[in-house]
Amino acid sequence: MYELMKRDGLAKRGRLNTVHGVIETPVFMNVGTAAAIKGAVSTEDLQKIGTQVELSNTYHLHVRPGDRVVKKLGGLHKFMVWDKPILTDSGGFQVFSLAGLRKIKEEGVYFQSHIDGKKIFMGPEESMQIQSNLASTIAMAFDECPSSVSEREYMEQSVSRTTRWLKRCKEEMERLNCLPDTINQKQLLFGINQGGIYEDIRIRHAREIAELGLDGYAIGGLAVGESHEEMYRVLDAVVPYLPADRPTYLMGVGTPANILEAVDRGVDFFDCVYPSRNGRHGHVYTNEGKLNLFNARYELDARPIEEGCNCPVCRTYSRAYIRHLLKAKEMLGMRLCVLHNLYFYNTMMAEIRAAIEEGKYKEYKAEKLRRMTGGKY
Repeated sequence: MYELMKRDGLAKRGRLNTVHGVIETPVFMNVGTAAAIKGAVSTEDLQKIGTQVELSNTYHLHVRPGDRVVKKLGGLHKFMVWDKPILTDSGGFQVFSLAGLRKIKEEGVYFQSHIDGKKIFMGPEESMQIQSNLASTIAMAFDECPSSVSEREYMEQSVSRTTRWLKRCKEEMERLNCLPDTINQKQLLFGINQGGIYEDIRIRHAREIAELGLDGYAIGGLAVGESHEEMYRVLDAVVPYLPADRPTYLMGVGTPANILEAVDRGVDFFDCVYPSRNGRHGHVYTNEGKLNLFNARYELDARPIEEGCNCPVCRTYSRAYIRHLLKAKEMLGMRLCVLHNLYFYNTMMAEIRAAIEEGKYKEYKAEKLRRMTGGKY
């Protein structure tokens, strides 16, 4: 299922075979929370910019339009007209973000919809059922995502509960994958390592979940308030205890620099809203650093966002035109920035894979960081 093809130091070059196609790793998953990339980016666009995996949100699709609706329409792939892999997160992070509206119990979590205040219950079984209805390629286990700086006593209780929930998720997914009306009977399950910034809790939890023989392992609860240095320290500590022969996924991360550093520590799956969120605000990524196209300096700039970039945007439009669209609040401006940013991320991952194959990842990483930071990194 997962083939580890090459190692360059700790960096992994892998390949995950799924029912919806092959995922070449390291990979950046393009985030489409409600089954669409924010910024008016279509699935045809995703094909053109080299997207391998689209990521959608279990909680948001459960609330609207409803996972049963999606199932009746043939599953998420048919619903959004996307034939490549899809990963759905479990809803655990939304539980964390809705802190004022939720109550965590052993059976699961009771909370209110952010849309209409409707009371919702979600536990491990419910999360698996929703994700089975969505028929994604990869389902994430339901976990609690505590603050990375929670007190040790609470963190230990939370992580123990996440382990118990993971075992329930595995049992429920095995049951669902055997049902005759299940759309994707080969749905994969990734477990999630938690423990905040406590290295010993992280390591103990990694050892426990590694014994469950899951399809992949994620590191959750980072990039939620701790420093980059703390995040890298946790990765240094915990990644060696996760199975190297399975995908390692760092959830919600991050900047290009974060990704480059995490690959160097053995991580090979990533997702983050930065490319689309920053793009919608006129911030675009280039190999020479990030640009703010709202700046007046680009008013008469006839160059593309990045010279030499082969994305659909840079082949056609100028910085000056995109700036005009952004200033005029035309949706096209946001769309073009998001398209470029996602292409930049997807292309960077292809470069990373090539560098690992050639045994030159550390040189690639150093040069990439030097260029993007003007030599400051």
